[in-house]
Amino acid sequence: MQKNQKALIIVDVQKAFEHEKWGERNNLDAEKNINRLLTFWRKKGWTVIHIQHTSDKPNSVFHPANEGHLFKEIAKPLDEEMVIRKKVNSSFIGTNLEEQLRSNQIDTVVIAGLTTPHCVSTTTRMSGNLGFDTYLISDAVAAFGLTDQTGTYYDPETIHRLSLATLHEEFATVLTAEQLMTKWTSEST
Repeated sequence: MQKNQKALIIVDVQKAFEHEKWGERNNLDAEKNINRLLTFWRKKGWTVIHIQHTSDKPNSVFHPANEGHLFKEIAKPLDEEMVIRKKVNSSFIGTNLEEQLRSNQIDTVVIAGLTTPHCVSTTTRMSGNLGFDTYLISDAVAAFGLTDQTGTYYDPETIHRLSLATLHEEFATVLTAEQLMTKWTSEST
């Protein structure tokens, strides 16, 4: 197997995030951009890994008995694509993700999915800390508004931008989908 293999990791693009409990969201085009990345990746023949958040709590929107556990159609895995289930924010904790990447000599990881400050951020931080050349796609992730410990509300765009700022050049290179695809268009499969 060649070195410098690439993997697209799509985090938690599940119907659970359509639930009204989350409130206001930014970047309503995130799933369209994820789909563009998926199409590009599949044409290149590169590895695609889908992460699926799975809760043990029956009342959770992420419980396997609930529709929210299902992947959104726009980013649904193909039969031959890997699906890794996780129970915490990091896609690396309690899963075989790192083992899968290393055993397939994948050293470059591109991350997209939901949500920017939670599972995407945690997965990106761990990917960078584990030594993977990590890219985070800014327009293929999204955030919901959040209220802090003092009761102050922060809108989704602010949460999104600050989350990206804490990751860029520290844990990952932050690019748009177009920037990444342009950068790698000339690369062979």
